[in-house]
Formats: sequence, structure tokens, C-alpha cells
Amino acid sequence: MLIAFFAFQICASASDAIYYESFEEPFDGRWIVSQKDEYQGVWKHSKSEGHDDYGLLVSEKARKYAIVKELDHVVNLKDGTVVLQFEVRLQDGLECGGAYLKYLRPQEAGWIAKEFDNDSPYSIMFGPDKCGSTNKVHFILKHKNPNSGEYVEHHLKYPPSVPSDKLSHVYTAILRPDNEISILIDGEEKKKANFLSAEDFEPPLVPAKTIPDPNDKKPEDWDERDKIPDPDAVKPDDWDEDAPMEIEDEEAVKPEGWLDDEPEEIDDPDASKPEDWDDEEDGEWEPPKIDNPKCEAAPGCGEWKRPTKRNPAYKGKWHAPRIDNPNYKGIWKPQEIPNPDYFELEKPDFEPIAAIGIEIWTMQDGILFDNILIAGDEKVAESYRLTTWKPKFEAEKEKQKAEEAAAGQSEGLSGFKKKVFDLLYKIVDIPLLEAYKPKIIDLIEKGEQQPDITIGVIVSVVLIILTVFFRLLFGGKKAAVNTETNRVPPAEPSDNQGTSVENEDEDEKEEDAAAAPPRRRILIMFQASHALMVTLLITFGLCMHRVCFVKTVSSKTAKISCN
Repeated sequence: MLIAFFAFQICASASDAIYYESFEEPFDGRWIVSQKDEYQGVWKHSKSEGHDDYGLLVSEKARKYAIVKELDHVVNLKDGTVVLQFEVRLQDGLECGGAYLKYLRPQEAGWIAKEFDNDSPYSIMFGPDKCGSTNKVHFILKHKNPNSGEYVEHHLKYPPSVPSDKLSHVYTAILRPDNEISILIDGEEKKKANFLSAEDFEPPLVPAKTIPDPNDKKPEDWDERDKIPDPDAVKPDDWDEDAPMEIEDEEAVKPEGWLDDEPEEIDDPDASKPEDWDDEEDGEWEPPKIDNPKCEAAPGCGEWKRPTKRNPAYKGKWHAPRIDNPNYKGIWKPQEIPNPDYFELEKPDFEPIAAIGIEIWTMQDGILFDNILIAGDEKVAESYRLTTWKPKFEAEKEKQKAEEAAAGQSEGLSGFKKKVFDLLYKIVDIPLLEAYKPKIIDLIEKGEQQPDITIGVIVSVVLIILTVFFRLLFGGKKAAVNTETNRVPPAEPSDNQGTSVENEDEDEKEEDAAAAPPRRRILIMFQASHALMVTLLITFGLCMHRVCFVKTVSSKTAKISCN
């Protein structure tokens, strides 16, 4: 009855699907494999591991793959809601490769499916992609500029990350008539955006009204330094730049019992020359060195030297105090001119979908595509998720739990860590952390590979967030340039005439820089946060690896368990 119910649901919703591919039947004759020489990867009609459900399988590592299905009817994306949905299972994980679909627009006359390749024009590219610092669920729209006639790739900003496990996942893109798009993973909305918003797509679908004049050039006498060394300042007569930073401590006294005539290391008396040692080939044999046992009880061995201490007379290199630059004109920017490519747009001019293609390069095999759907109703897509994906996913989760239990892992702890990493992946999708996303993802992935450093990873991510917070809180912004005069109002004069003892290299950089000098307090805070982050990660990693418990099983056996 349950099977009959699922079958009825699929049949009932099939009539509402614009296109649906279950791969229950062999794909030969329906999907066309590219005959281009660069695509050597072999596609297979294969069962999903642990299921009787078939899919389209990437069967070999380190290959390029290309396959395409021409639709019987072109799908119009301009009218009403359109839902794009498909399943992917990374059965062997995904270290470097793509698992996305390309929804091709109508091709030029004479194009044949066997020639499908990377240059075949598409309307939308959607799906997982992961390699190095890249870890995202792509959504790319190719949109035609009505002025230039050129097609431009518009990438969704801050896309969600790819799930890191080996379970089946379903990816859904919902294109709505109000210009909104939603990206769902396993039925949960991960990203919502607007096609016409400059905050959501890069580059924006609607170009800026003005652009910097490419022919405008900065005047040669334009001075961008807001501070300069005081030309009237004079180094004090008592300032000794040659004084060393440290001097010998004249008050230091050699400790009693110091062994001046004893070396710190001696030849190992127990070492003997190997029998196969050949002086002609190996050179003269010398016994290895060991610590001098006489030095262990003494305060020290060898020649005693006075320790050094900080020189109270040390002042370092003298620098003139910095004053407001009377010639400061601000940070120069070119004049804005009307953008010749600007156009107004009420709705995206979507190209229709004439075919579905998979064109990827991957270092992993075991990528299984299944249940590719195009529908005109969100409820239809939800029905397919519940009937085709959900049962498989639940079965895979149960099997994963059983395997973890059989491997002796604590179900509670494992579940807790899974939630922690899922939360970290959600945190990394925050737009505020976009600049740090590759570093954070790298930390998270290392934590998943080495669960013992979970705490260190969490602390590191928290420190990165705090670093960003402090930079936003104290970093401030540079003064805006007047768009008409290209000037920034000069800062108020400062009475600070104190001498500077900053590092020579840093001072020279500040003098030579064409922009405002960096805020040292923020720089120090930023560097300190990163240093603390690395220190804590290493410390927690080492500690977590070394925390072990010894339980005596018998007089001759002990069981060691490490957490």
C-alpha cells in the first residue's frame, strides 16, 4: 500500500511536471554523451549505494564529463513560477570537482548534441561546486545586455555551501514572477535574493547609471598624504641612534658551582663503531653526542657570559613627528560619467531552456545525479522531494548512525559534532564573513577530517568573527571624495608635536604611501587576533589529541581510550 501510495503521488504530480528524469531506465538514446576528445569520463547507469534506485553515475576519477538531454519542448522562464530541482549524492565525497547542471538556451543552427562542450551557451547554471577555497552551490544567470547585445554571467552573491557528507541531497531553485529567487537544499531555504538587486548578483543585472571615467587621470601634483613628517622638527642633541637595544648586565654574578671546564655535551661512552662502517667511503667515524651528566647537577657548564638587559639609553632611530599635510587633497577618484551600457529593467529577460546538460571536471568518482525536475509549481517540486528523495535520505542517515555505532563512536557526541559543523557552515554563509570564507571553510573541513580538534576549530572561527567585529567597530572609513572637485576636506590641524620612534621600515612605507597612514591600533588588534587564533588552534588540537584515559583491564592489560 505504501509503494502504491508513492507511485500514485508520482503519477499524480508527473502531469504537473514540465520535465522529469528519474533514470530508472537506461539513459542511452535519450541522453547524448559528448564526442569531444577532452571528455573522456565514462557515464554509467548505476544504482545508488544501498538503494534499488538508479541514477546517472560519474564512474572515474580525474576526468572531464559531458552529457546532454534535448527537451521535447522549449521551457519558457518568463511566465509564472519555474522550479529547477535535482538530486546529487557524493558517494565518495567531493574534494575537487563540480556537480552542477547547465540549462541550455536554444543553440545556433547546425548545432548537434554530440558537440556539447563548455562553450555551449546556457541560460542558467545551478548546483554544487567545490575545490580549494571554492565551496558553493552555484546559481549563475546568463543575461543579454539589450544595448551591447552581449551575454553576461551574473553570479548569485553569498551562495550556500555544499553539504559535506556522502548522503543524497536535493537542490532546488525557485524562480518567481516577482523577480525573487530562492535556493533550497533538502527543502530548506538557504538563500533568498532578487534578480534586480545589486546586493544579490555580481555583476548586477541592471548596470550602474554612472561609471568612473576611464580617460580621467590623476594630476601629477595631487597629494594624497594626509600626514607628513614635520620639516621643521630637529633631532634632540641627546638622541643617540647608535645606542644598542641591549647591554651586558654588569651586576650579574657567575653562579656558584658553575663548571667552566666542562662541555655541555660529551661523546656517548656506550656508542661503538658499526661493523659495516667504511672509513674510506663513510669518513672518519665519530661517536654521537649526549648531554654531559655533570651539568645536570650544576647551574651550568662551559664559558660563563654575563646575560644582557635592556639598555635604558636606547631610543632607536629618530623620526620627525607627523603633522597635517597642508597640500593634502584627499584620495583621488576619477570623475563619474554616464554608463553607455546602462539600461532599465522591470524583469529579467530569461532565455528559454532547450536542453539540460552536465559538463563537469572532477577529481572524484561516485557522483550520482538523479530525479532531475522542471516544474511550474513549488508544491509539485515538494511532492517529488517527499516521494523520491526523503525516503532515501532517511535510510542513509539511519545507516550512517549504525556504522558510527559499530565503529565505537558515541552517538550523542557524534550527533553533537554534526550539529556543530552544520552550524559552522551556516555561519560561514553570512555576507559579513565573505572575505574570510575560504579560510573558515578550510578550518571546518580540517575539523571534519580530524574531529579531535573540533573545539580548536570553533574557537578559531569565533576569533575570526571577533576580528571582523573589531575592524568594523574601530576601523572607520576614509573620507569620501567630492565627486565634483575630487577633493576630501582637509583634517583639522593637530597640535601633537611628539617625536616618533616607530620602526624604520614602517615609517618609510608610511612616507612613501600615496594613501592615508594605517591605524596602528587596529593593525595591532588585527594581528594579535590572528596570532591568538593560530595559537589556540594548535594548543587545542594538541591537547585534544593527548587527552587519554587508561583503564586497567587485568594485571597485564590496560585499555587506553582517547577523546
